[in-house]
Amino acid sequence: MEPTVLFLGGTGTISAACVRESVALGHRVTVLNRGRSAGLRPLPDGVELLEADLDDRAGLASVLAGREFDAVADFMSFTTDRLRANTDLLAGRVGQYVFISSASAYAKPVPSLPIRESSPLRNPFWQYSRDKIACEELLTGLFRTDGYPVTIVRPSHTYDEFRVPLDGGWTQLARLRDGHPLVIHGDGTSLWTLTHASDFAYSFAGLIGQPAAVGESYHITGDEVLTWDAIAGLLARAAGVPEPMIVHVASDTIARVIPSMGPGLLGDKAHSVVFDNTKVRALRPGFVQRVPFASGARRIVAAFDAHAELRQVDPVLAAGFDRLIDLAA
Repeated sequence: MEPTVLFLGGTGTISAACVRESVALGHRVTVLNRGRSAGLRPLPDGVELLEADLDDRAGLASVLAGREFDAVADFMSFTTDRLRANTDLLAGRVGQYVFISSASAYAKPVPSLPIRESSPLRNPFWQYSRDKIACEELLTGLFRTDGYPVTIVRPSHTYDEFRVPLDGGWTQLARLRDGHPLVIHGDGTSLWTLTHASDFAYSFAGLIGQPAAVGESYHITGDEVLTWDAIAGLLARAAGVPEPMIVHVASDTIARVIPSMGPGLLGDKAHSVVFDNTKVRALRPGFVQRVPFASGARRIVAAFDAHAELRQVDPVLAAGFDRLIDLAA
């Protein structure tokens, strides 16, 4: 019998693709979220929807009363408080608890490449990453002391057609079309790994219901490694600007002028990342990257061009980019 899988989340960039892949494999899928419109990422036919707020502990307990699952995929725990509440609630009722952490948890600066699951975890720059590390430590303790059936998954930079994988998002691409340069951190030559959500989902599905995955951690990425200048160039060409002007700015300067970009930049994107995915692919062999970024970039621009509500330009970011361009002149 195919496994029963509960997704906490289920309509986000990564989780929606994983739900679709699970359904395609015949898993019996339940999604728990607040029941608001899935918008651009609707749930597939056959998915059971449970409506609850993850911070409403009584309501959540009521919705899940008497329910058991072969696997739970938790895309929504960002702090130990929420994670501990979820694991306590589901204790004894889940065969595998799959926690979605982050590859940004790996030590920065990166001590060596490629990054493996055994690479150290440490991020002094980004609170989000430190919170994910704390969640991992909580789960590791539960596994060691109580045998709690934990699997940890670390996505790196995963995108779909509704998310521009470039700092500044659509604001940068809209400005590019209006004749402004793209602002890229550093000298544009550091290496980065982008993964389409559907490619992530292929390997993720191989972890579900796998006894060998309990007590283990895995990162999941594609195989394509690009420089940031190459990423910018592919997005520009997809947006109809074949020869974009690129302005390179030191990461520290960007963090100072646009503070909202600082933690994710200094704690992740400013460093070259290349991943060894041997471990996860042993559980679901046959991975082939189906969406190289040249194709992914075209999908992104097509989706934004088709959905006016996505084409939002942030005036604060735009002013920050103008300031950075002036400083670089």
